Amino acid sequence: MPKFLLDAQLPRRLKGLFDEFGFESMHTLDLPNKNRTTDKELIRISVETDCIIVTKDGDFVESYLLSRKPEKLLLLSCGNMSNSDLEILLRKNLLRLEKEFATNNFIEINRDDLVIHS
Repeated sequence: MPKFLLDAQLPRRLKGLFDEFGFESMHTLDLPNKNRTTDKELIRISVETDCIIVTKDGDFVESYLLSRKPEKLLLLSCGNMSNSDLEILLRKNLLRLEKEFATNNFIEINRDDLVIHS
């Protein structure tokens, strides 16, 4: 079962959604440096704990493409949307994400669908 690490720009309440579906998750606010945790440190933590980084931050995409770090990445490219709408979007796709992350390392979710990057 995948584990998730939610980046600082995401609402902490999403952690509860992941937990509700039975996934282990943490938010940057759960870390010692909280939302001041650097991207480099998040990548290190994700590798050590085998977590998928969940982010809207394109810097993680660049890092993934250049060095395959983080090892697993979920990019939320759904633009500006309310926290409630973001929660609905994730709720609709979490089980499919679990299945896709069994064989894929970089998945993007937009307003309409999942995009599997090879």
